[in-house]
Amino acid sequence: MSSSATTTGRFPQDFLFGSATAAYQVEGAWNEDGKGESIWDRMLHEHPDYVRDRQNGDVSANSYHLYKDDVKALKELGAHFYRFSIAWTRIMPTGEAHKINQPGIDYYNNLINELLANGIQPMVTMYHWDLPQWLQDLGGWTNPIMVDYFEDYARFLFERYGDRVKWWFTFNEPSVFAAGYATERQMAPSLNKPGVGDYLASHHVLIAHARAYHLYDKHYRPTQQGKVSIALMSNWYEPRSDSTEDIAASDRAMQFSIGLYAHPIFSSAGDYPAIVRELVDKNSKAEGRPRSRLPVFSKDMIEYIKGTSDFYSLNYYTCRLVSPGITKHDPALRPDAEVSSHADPSWPTTASEWIKVVPWGLRKAINWVHKQYNGPTIVITENGVPDNGKLEDLSRISYYRVHLAEVLKSIHEDGCNVKGFTTWSLLDNFEWNSGYTEKFGLYFVDYSDPARTRKAKASVQFLKQIIRTRELPEETQKP
Repeated sequence: MSSSATTTGRFPQDFLFGSATAAYQVEGAWNEDGKGESIWDRMLHEHPDYVRDRQNGDVSANSYHLYKDDVKALKELGAHFYRFSIAWTRIMPTGEAHKINQPGIDYYNNLINELLANGIQPMVTMYHWDLPQWLQDLGGWTNPIMVDYFEDYARFLFERYGDRVKWWFTFNEPSVFAAGYATERQMAPSLNKPGVGDYLASHHVLIAHARAYHLYDKHYRPTQQGKVSIALMSNWYEPRSDSTEDIAASDRAMQFSIGLYAHPIFSSAGDYPAIVRELVDKNSKAEGRPRSRLPVFSKDMIEYIKGTSDFYSLNYYTCRLVSPGITKHDPALRPDAEVSSHADPSWPTTASEWIKVVPWGLRKAINWVHKQYNGPTIVITENGVPDNGKLEDLSRISYYRVHLAEVLKSIHEDGCNVKGFTTWSLLDNFEWNSGYTEKFGLYFVDYSDPARTRKAKASVQFLKQIIRTRELPEETQKP
C-alpha cells in the first residue's frame, strides 16, 4: 500500500472512530457458564442448512474467552470506542429479570473494565438479534408483553453497567430482524408471516425502545449522563431515472426501509410516515381484512415515542436502484412499498452478493436523514465490506477510503453533523446466513486453529493512520 502526501480532508477534532461486533457473531461459548438458548442457537442447531457453510456461532471467534485479545486489537487500531452487544441470554438465561446469571454479568463487567483501562469507550447494543428462545416461545416480538420484558432487561443493564457505559443502543437494525417474522430461512426466528409478523414486531420494538429511553431519561440520565439511540439500517435507494415515477419510488423505498422506524422517533410529527400508513391501510382493505396489517399508535403513544433518541445511528453498506414494482429479495422493502430494486451492473462487486461499492450512496443517506429530521447529530454505527479474508485487504482499504471521503463531504460541504464512524467489523466473524464464507474483519481470525488467533490486516494500518492524523490520505494505489 502506498499513499501520497495530499489529503482529501480533515476530520473534526471531536470526531470519534471505532469498530463493532455483535455477541452471537463473536462470543461463542453458546451454552457455557449458565448462558441460555437464543433464537439463533435454536434455529441453526435445528436447521444448519439455513447457512451457506452449515456453520453456526457456537464457538465463533471465542471472544467470551479472548476478550482481552479483542481489546488489544482495538488498542493497536487506536480506536476511540468499541461497539459491542450484550447477549440477553448470557445475563438472563430465559430473558426473565428474576433469573440472572452471575458469570455472564461478570463477563461484561470484565470487558467494560478492560476497555476503559485501555482508554476505549464502551458503546453497548442491548439487542443485536439474539432474543431468548424462552421469550420467543411466548410469541417473541409479535407479543406486546415483550415491551415489559425489554424494559426489565434495560433497567438491569443501566443499573449494572451505566456507571461506566455512556453510549447505549436499544436495538440494531429492526428492519432486518423484523424480517425474521416475515420470511423463512433468512433471519431467526424464521416465521413465514409476511406483511403481518414483521409489522407487529416493528411496532412493539418501537414501543420497547421508547420505554427504555424514558426509563433512562427519568431514572439514570441525571446521575449517569449517558446517551441512548437506536441503530437503523440506512442504505440508499436511488431512483433508476429522473422520472417522476422513479423519484416517487425512491421516496417510498426510503420511507418503508428507514422512515418506518426513524419517522416515529425523529420527525416533528411522529407516527409512521404518511405514505407507509396510506399504502398498508389500502392494501389491507383490498385484501378484505377488518383492520390494517400495520398497527396504529394512539395519540399518546405517538407523543411518547417522538424524540426518544439522543442522536441518529446510521448503518450503511450499499445502494440499490429503484423503480415502481415489487421487490422479492430485499427484506427491508415490503411489497406494500410497491418498489422494485436492483443493483447497477456497473457498480463494483464484493464478496457479498448484496453489497456493491457505492460510496456516494452514504453521502446521500446522510443528507436524507439530515433533511428529513432537522439536522440531528449522526454517528455512523456500521460500515464495512467483505472479502475472502486475505491479510493484504486492499479492497477494504479502498472501500473505507472512498466512503470516508463521502463522510468528509457531508460534513464540510453539506453541513451535516456527523460525529463518528464505526467499522464493521473488528474481527472476521459469523456472518449470519453466510456463515464464515464472508470476512468483514479488520483482523483475520484463524478458524482452523482452536486458539482462534487474530492477526491484523493491512486495513488496520490504513485506519490507524487516519485515526492518529485525522486526515484521509489520497491513495495512489487502487485495488
